[in-house]
Amino acid sequence: MVVKVLVVDDSGFFRRRVSEILSADPSIQVVGTATNGKEAIDQALALKPDVITMDYEMPMMDGITAVRHIMQRCPTPVLMFSSLTHEGARVTLDALDAGAVDFLPKNFEDISRNPEKVKQLLCEKVHSISRSNRRFSSVPAAAPAATPAPAASSYGSPAPAPLRTTPVASRAPAHAPAHATVSTSGAPKRKAYKLVAIGTSTGGPVALQRVLTQLPASFPAPIVLIQHMPAAFTKAFAERLDKLCQISVKEAEDGDILRPGLALLAPGGKQMMIDGRGAVKILPGDERLNYKPCVDITFGSAAKSYGDKVLAVVLTGMGADGREGARLLKQGGSAIWAQDEASCVIYGMPMAIVKAELADAVYSLDEIGKHLVEACL
Repeated sequence: MVVKVLVVDDSGFFRRRVSEILSADPSIQVVGTATNGKEAIDQALALKPDVITMDYEMPMMDGITAVRHIMQRCPTPVLMFSSLTHEGARVTLDALDAGAVDFLPKNFEDISRNPEKVKQLLCEKVHSISRSNRRFSSVPAAAPAATPAPAASSYGSPAPAPLRTTPVASRAPAHAPAHATVSTSGAPKRKAYKLVAIGTSTGGPVALQRVLTQLPASFPAPIVLIQHMPAAFTKAFAERLDKLCQISVKEAEDGDILRPGLALLAPGGKQMMIDGRGAVKILPGDERLNYKPCVDITFGSAAKSYGDKVLAVVLTGMGADGREGARLLKQGGSAIWAQDEASCVIYGMPMAIVKAELADAVYSLDEIGKHLVEACL
């Protein structure tokens, strides 16, 4: 099936280059372009694309405002382009809160220098988020369930609550093996966990926010977070979570010590490991690895250091990162949870856990936070 794309950017050069790159893929069709947010809304309503690529800084109406309107009027997967700066990270996180699915760094030099690499990455992103379109078409643009009062966004206005992750009934994933035994309802077993480890990718920033804002300041277990994200973004993301949550959140640094009520976010472009003393080790990102940070690496180190005292959670994301680390944790007696298909933006990483029969429980996004509290308190 051909994926129909609307390209939105005020730069004529960037619109042309993105359109050319996408049109070179026979399974992608650029059905229109727009130069500002207002045009984007009109074109989205008229053309009904499967995916929209969106710039932030545009005249008349910026990209975040446009995303909010699109999510209310014709919910469509949006891929944001962002600068690799701290401020660019803040803007991108605002866009994800507004309803965008994913983002790509906007780097003109890379487009000129590595056209094949850029083409591959952009087309893969478009195809992957197009598969989340059925979730948009089935989810009304109504307000989500009540969440803690939002903190001010980086631009001073209230950060909008996510629009995609409306509550869903917990159920077994459609792709679960018939003989897999997983819990899909009810309270989890309580245990004195020494560590909660959460891994995620596409859709993760919003999902992590939904989970972590449900945890009390007195949450008794240390937490580590592994989110696929560029190096320039993780500090801003940790700061955002820290403002929204009752627990403390910070970007992990080498030598940090795990402690209850603190969540450490793996820094982008690097790898995070945990030793038996509860100390964090931050290592350079290995170019041979696809993901920096990598969920498998952090999960694997946790399995070695904490045996059966880890509760690992795999949330929305493309691919299968986390599966092999979860396998090591499972072999050591630790517990593995997966997000259910219905509440995922991309059902890739959790599906890999379920298909490998590693999941002890499968929960919807809105259940995971409360079940973490029940399992650990």
